[in-house]
Amino acid sequence: MIERYTLPEMGNLWTDNYKLKTWLQVEIAACEAQAQLGYIPAAAVEEIKAKANFDPKRVLEIEAEVRHDVIAFLTNVNEYVGEAGRYIHLGLTSSDVLDTALALQLVASLDLILRRLEDLVQAIRYQAQKHRSTVMIGRSHGIHAEPITFGFKLAGWLAEVLRNRDRLVRLHTEIAVGKISGAVGTYANIDPQVEAIACQKLGLQPDTASTQVISRDRHAEFVQTLALLGASIERFAVEIRNLQRTDVLEVEEFFSKGQKGSSAMPHKRNPIRSERLTGMARILRSHAIAALENVALWHERDISHSSVERVILPDVCILTHFMLDDVTDLVKHLLVYPENMARNMNCYGGVVFSQSVLLALVEKGMNREDAYAVVQSCAHQAWNQPSGDFRQIISQDNRVTRHLSATELDACFDPQRHLRHLDEIYQRLSI
Repeated sequence: MIERYTLPEMGNLWTDNYKLKTWLQVEIAACEAQAQLGYIPAAAVEEIKAKANFDPKRVLEIEAEVRHDVIAFLTNVNEYVGEAGRYIHLGLTSSDVLDTALALQLVASLDLILRRLEDLVQAIRYQAQKHRSTVMIGRSHGIHAEPITFGFKLAGWLAEVLRNRDRLVRLHTEIAVGKISGAVGTYANIDPQVEAIACQKLGLQPDTASTQVISRDRHAEFVQTLALLGASIERFAVEIRNLQRTDVLEVEEFFSKGQKGSSAMPHKRNPIRSERLTGMARILRSHAIAALENVALWHERDISHSSVERVILPDVCILTHFMLDDVTDLVKHLLVYPENMARNMNCYGGVVFSQSVLLALVEKGMNREDAYAVVQSCAHQAWNQPSGDFRQIISQDNRVTRHLSATELDACFDPQRHLRHLDEIYQRLSI
């Protein structure tokens, strides 16, 4: 008797044994549907369900001779079932089994990925709340821009992950599609109701209009959606890598006791997990291209997609699942250094507050172009000077002091004015 369907970890979903289990699920569901409609004896179906089994090694032995995987599988199943086996696969074509069973694998994989994604959502949400007020410098073009908080940065990550979650939930519907419509999809030798009943038993929807296969745009969307999730993970990883640079060191991957960073340089603490995630995202993207190439099959089908999918579908599911587990642990245990964030933000005497000074001068009636020239001149004096101090330079420029008092100038250098509206973003994310 075939074991009941369970939800093992991702690697098990893509073993030969699990694949053959899904094939048998599809065949039995089709037999049950045929019996329900009166096409085959109910007693035969009960016998099939009681006896049906397979031996993966035996299937491979038969396939080596017949050179056809589904025929090898059916031959082996019939070795267990006996006479009632003549009702198995009645009116079906190989792709009815292959594509419907593949949908079961993809749905189960997606369930695991969504579960892991929820762990990442919670990890980011926690850190975003914890560092809601941890002030740091925002950067554009890699250059210091204006103050933000580390929590605000993480809020952006959270919003992106939630969008990915929404895409995966929609994808669940798009990929949970079966097909039992026979050769070229015309139902010439099988009742469409068999497909409807069997798909319902399997938790799938019948394809709207299949050929001999389920059209591969669905599978391309599946791979592209996981690749997009991988791109988001890569964005987070690249940010961590940049913030861990020695000259920045605002965050750092957790470095465990006994861990070593370099065979040659004992001081090294490298962002190896973030770099690994970056590399894996590249693989996901490359598989998205292959999945798109699979869409254009000849006529009602060929099997050029089959060899590709045997590589890319297990890969993208296993990689995505691993990446989610890895990045979640990385975020949970990320080391954050607020002191370094404050140091970096205030280098060159708070030159990052130049826009605040500019706007204050304009509000006092100074022409914007003139104000820009004054502030830029003072900022460039401080920029990249070992002891450059924008705050001091600007407070000694009479073009500024005749418009702004010391108190008004002090207010320009208060980072809180940049953060006063962040609560609105947090409210949108329910943080």
